[in-house]
Amino acid sequence: MSRDRDHALPDPPSRRLLLKGAAAAGALAVVPAVPGVAQAAAPARHPKPAPFVNPLVRNRADPHIHRHKDGFYYFTATAPEYDRIILRRSRTLNGLGTAAESVIWRAHPTGNMGAHIWAPELHRIGGKWYIYFASAPAEDVWAIRIWVLENAHPNPFKGTWVEKGQVKTAWETFSLDATTFTHRGSRYLAWAQHEPGMDNNTGIFLSEMANPWTLKGPQVRLSTPEYDWERIGYKVNEGPYVLKRNGRLFMTYSASATDFNYCMGLLTADADSHLLDPISWSKSPTPIFTSNDTTKQYGPGHNCFTVAEDGRTDVLVYYARQYKEINGDPLNDPNRHTRIQKLGWKPDGTPDFGIPVADAVQAGD
Repeated sequence: MSRDRDHALPDPPSRRLLLKGAAAAGALAVVPAVPGVAQAAAPARHPKPAPFVNPLVRNRADPHIHRHKDGFYYFTATAPEYDRIILRRSRTLNGLGTAAESVIWRAHPTGNMGAHIWAPELHRIGGKWYIYFASAPAEDVWAIRIWVLENAHPNPFKGTWVEKGQVKTAWETFSLDATTFTHRGSRYLAWAQHEPGMDNNTGIFLSEMANPWTLKGPQVRLSTPEYDWERIGYKVNEGPYVLKRNGRLFMTYSASATDFNYCMGLLTADADSHLLDPISWSKSPTPIFTSNDTTKQYGPGHNCFTVAEDGRTDVLVYYARQYKEINGDPLNDPNRHTRIQKLGWKPDGTPDFGIPVADAVQAGD
């Protein structure tokens, strides 16, 4: 969300870690024991994913879906009122569309965390729940920074959400869209921020973390808007999210203004590389996911990834609008809808995003 707005790893342990226990969904069939005969384990049975229904959740932008080991998908996103953090859960992806929604935190009437409540992400770290989100003081609505909530209760709908404070970066400048991931035993935060002296709105940054609300440093810039398609309306790189597959880390991000020009780019790093060295990351010179007149989906972006109920099918989660022309500031247009579709894979092991699918029921496999 800009100012105008908004490794299958071949080794099973890493994949199981990424899927956050999803393999548990495929139960092994019970094989009767035969005396004197060694028993081979039956193959895991993976249910066929249900067809995806789009839009999945209407009027919810910057979506984040966390599939937890308790068997639920947890959903949060930007609400168009920009004054609350919402949460839904369902045992199926499609079920999120009709799941009851709870407001688990509201903006402060004055002071910090009082305006522009944007792009929440829900993560489970060290036995606690954390929500990363962007907000500004009620009296200075564009002084947007990254903030963190913590909940020690096993059920994020219960317990108390404690305000852990602002994530302090190298500069007190416009910053938002934080996401966190682990790799080789280290936890990282990726986010978007305006770097003083740079001719842009935001670039993508990465840092190691000391704890879920504190950066350890150093803070490095991975990407800045340099191509024409990243600089339409606003010079923006934002909304990073990481997927590990096939010996690589793929970091998606979104670019340009949040109208029909909004689109997605891709950074790629080898899993054995030093992630905090910007040279480790290669950048696609062309966008990898864009508006499509045939399917009538416009401004697709600010994505995350999850897996389908089979625990194996990768799913792209993003938002888009159903029309191209917007009257006035896109920030005031509430019709950014959460959408899902299967993420494909090319023979070289890189993701195949395809195009944003039309509004319909699509096969999930």
